Amino acid sequence: MLIEKNTVVSLHYELSDTSGNIIEKTDEPISYLHGGYDGIFPLVEEALHQKAVGFSCTVSMEPENTFGEYDGSLIHIEPRSAFPDNVSVGMRFEGAPEGSEEFIVYTVTDIEDDKVVVDGNHPLAGMKLNFSCTVIDIRPATAEEIAHQHAHGPHGHAH
Repeated sequence: MLIEKNTVVSLHYELSDTSGNIIEKTDEPISYLHGGYDGIFPLVEEALHQKAVGFSCTVSMEPENTFGEYDGSLIHIEPRSAFPDNVSVGMRFEGAPEGSEEFIVYTVTDIEDDKVVVDGNHPLAGMKLNFSCTVIDIRPATAEEIAHQHAHGPHGHAH
C-alpha cells in the first residue's frame, strides 16, 4: 500500500536543529491522517506522498514551514498581580493578544519583583528544523477518522 489521501500513516521521527541537536524523538510511533488535514508538517506530508512502508527521509524546513518566524511583538511584560502566587518560569497560560479573539499560549520567561515576562512565540519559532522519519505502517482511514480529520487508535487520537 502507498501513502495517499485518506490513509493513516504511522512513523517514527526525530526532530533536530541544524546543528544536529535532537529536540524531540519518538519512543512509540505516531500516526496521522494523510491528505492535507494538518496532522503533520505539509513539507513532510509532501515528501511521504506515494511512498511505502520502510521509506525513510529527512526534510529540512525553514521557520515559515514549521512554527513561524520569531515575533518580538508577542513578548509582554505583565503585572505580577495578574498571575497566581505560585507563578514560575516555564509555566504556560492561554490568552488573547489585545484586539484579537484568537487565543495563543504564553510561556513565562522571567519574573521580577512586580512584573512577569511572557512570550507568545512557539518555543521553536524562528528555528530551521530537520524532520527525519521512517514509515512503519500504512492503512486505509476509517470513515470516522476522515469525518474527524485525524487518526484514531493506538498511535493516533482516541475518543
